[in-house]
Amino acid sequence: MSAQLEQLEAAEAAGETLGPLARPALAAPLARLDDAALLAHFMARRGVTLFPVADPEAVTAERIDGVLDGVFAFNGETHRLGADVDWLTNPSRDVEWHILLHKFYYAVGLGMRYAETRDASALSRWQALTAQWIDSVPPGFIAADVTGRRVQHWIYAWHHFVQSGAAINATFHTRFLASLEQQVEYLCTHLTPKRNHRTLELLAVFVAGVAFPEFQSAARWRELALRETLANIEADLLPDGVHCELSTDYHHLAVKNWLLVRRLAAANGIEVPAAMDARLAQALDFAQHVHRPDGIAPSFSDGDARSHLDLLVQGDALFNRADWRYVASGGTAGRVPAERVASFADAGYHVIRSGWGEARPFAQEDHLVFDCGPLGEGNHGHLDCLSFELSVRGRPVVVDPGRYTYSEAGDVNWRVWFRGTAAHNTVSVDGQQQTRYAPKPVKAGTRHAPGSVRHRILGPAPVATCLHAGSHPQLDVVAGRAAAAEYPAVHTRWILRTGGECWLVVDALHSPLAHDYAQRFHLAPDVAGQLHLHALAGSLRVDTPAAHWWLAAGGDTAVEQGWVSTTYGEKQAAPVLVTRRHGRTAWFATLVAPPGHAAAGANAAGLQSLPVRAADSGDTADAAAAFAFDTGAGIVNFLFSTQPSALFAADGGHWRGGWVAWHKAAAMAYSAPCSELTVGAAAVPLTWIGR
Repeated sequence: MSAQLEQLEAAEAAGETLGPLARPALAAPLARLDDAALLAHFMARRGVTLFPVADPEAVTAERIDGVLDGVFAFNGETHRLGADVDWLTNPSRDVEWHILLHKFYYAVGLGMRYAETRDASALSRWQALTAQWIDSVPPGFIAADVTGRRVQHWIYAWHHFVQSGAAINATFHTRFLASLEQQVEYLCTHLTPKRNHRTLELLAVFVAGVAFPEFQSAARWRELALRETLANIEADLLPDGVHCELSTDYHHLAVKNWLLVRRLAAANGIEVPAAMDARLAQALDFAQHVHRPDGIAPSFSDGDARSHLDLLVQGDALFNRADWRYVASGGTAGRVPAERVASFADAGYHVIRSGWGEARPFAQEDHLVFDCGPLGEGNHGHLDCLSFELSVRGRPVVVDPGRYTYSEAGDVNWRVWFRGTAAHNTVSVDGQQQTRYAPKPVKAGTRHAPGSVRHRILGPAPVATCLHAGSHPQLDVVAGRAAAAEYPAVHTRWILRTGGECWLVVDALHSPLAHDYAQRFHLAPDVAGQLHLHALAGSLRVDTPAAHWWLAAGGDTAVEQGWVSTTYGEKQAAPVLVTRRHGRTAWFATLVAPPGHAAAGANAAGLQSLPVRAADSGDTADAAAAFAFDTGAGIVNFLFSTQPSALFAADGGHWRGGWVAWHKAAAMAYSAPCSELTVGAAAVPLTWIGR
């Protein structure tokens, strides 16, 4: 038993009150009750509905056994802190470890352990750790968002113990309430100005106001939290419904917190502003589209790659949305969503899905997320303009490497590596970042050690422009352009899904100066050691268990080692396909097809570059490129131009426009609007796609 708990039990026996905390400000007649009577009231009280949220990783049997033994494990790092924790000292070089210690996720696990097993050691440890913290830590230690998470987890743990009839120490219980009140009042006057930290702080204030209507300030807490939560939603969601930080994971975490406010209000008969529901529905529409067929949301910018489908379940329960139910259930219930292709123009995210399980199993659909947007507010954006993630037949093939860490300590600055341009599926120029990213001393009063230096965004983000987005049963397309301030090269990328089977990625780099260009595709870790390269006449074919690849000849291609992190603090080695070219202008073409595709047959020619010339002069045209792909069932010519108004010639045809997919044998083509294609004097019928 800890010294704090022994003192509390002695005080309870003597009828004394310990510590500098004032008694909690409770409404009459509770304010006049002694500790034992006050505890008895809460043990017997009913009528308040809570949703005690637990982090699955924080409440495993192994983690809770460790906490009972004085061992704490966060972010892949374990420290033995013993029975009496030194709360003010961080045993790790990573400040995030110390933050998680103070957020008390494990307290919920202790409460769950007691509720399930009536293990008295779980109750004793919860009281001891909480009493130690109250005795040792000043209000607001580290940051307000840490206080917000701790308040929530203290309430959820308390709920489990009270609902289970635990023999809580009455003196401790009164001090617990007093400290909780103190922390909530601190939050009310120290809210983070905006974004996701403010979101979770407001949630904590609302949870406290709902869980403890006995506090004199409870109604004020609820009113403040509801009013400011609506303002927070309006400020943080872009017009298209995506969170302004442009992290797919933080988007879902913010929605999770907002939905919890909404659900708590509904369960306890509290009205919410009508505008809240409309904006939440927009945010959930993004969640519906961005989840992969395997149920995981990719981790663009900071965050983990994980499932947030439970949010669609919660949204359906509130708003009766059968399309969300369909996606959350993996296509076994509800209604097929109306659209399989979605563009979120303000965020710059574009999603293409082959289907919703109509022609093949839901989990075996193709899925692409393309990033053609700004960095996002806050400090969570990665330097990844025009990057993408791709799943083929439901299996992740091209993946975003994730976040891994916020710490810059150690021999390798992994924070900089995972955030950098080379760690993403785009093209780097001369090895530079797309945006100036350099070390800068941290400001006083932050969560980082005084005098420390961390990398910060110091220059403007690339100017990102969506050039085209469209859909057709035979062809889907998205295209974008990025112009960075760090170098004069302009990057244009087209991604086409053609024939319902193959994905074509074409990159054009143009600059008045010569540069070294490196195109990278980060592959999933599960294909490491299983890449087989075959040199063809006009391309390099790479076979993996997940997909076949063709890379047009003309560059230097190699398989290098990269890293993928789906969970903070954990990383896996993973292969990276890297193709390098040098010059003022460079074109890259890469085609991806599912395993066993006919194009991978022994007699198929694969992907080949075609000569292109300017139609008016006959000169070689740097502003255009053409590629022929042998699908195994016929040849398709893909024609691209960064000067849509100019006329170019290739393989007997003349075209004008940004792109054309020309099925030569069938004398038909798909193209961007306002394009044209002629063979001799005859115009080839064009199906214009998108905008």
